[in-house]
Amino acid sequence: MPAKKKYRCLVCSHVYDPAEGDPATGMQPGTAFEDLPADWMCPDCGARKDDFEPMED
Repeated sequence: MPAKKKYRCLVCSHVYDPAEGDPATGMQPGTAFEDLPADWMCPDCGARKDDFEPMED
């Protein structure tokens, strides 16, 4: 199974790592970025999911 991609916030450079999830918002480790709810926001700056870009491996 290929590793899930990390995504970077274009506003504050926070990195969403699917291996870690986002415990602060209840997203379990292993949750792919694509599987985050549409209303999920950056835990650091509150940017929308649309404000993230996939990171190169």
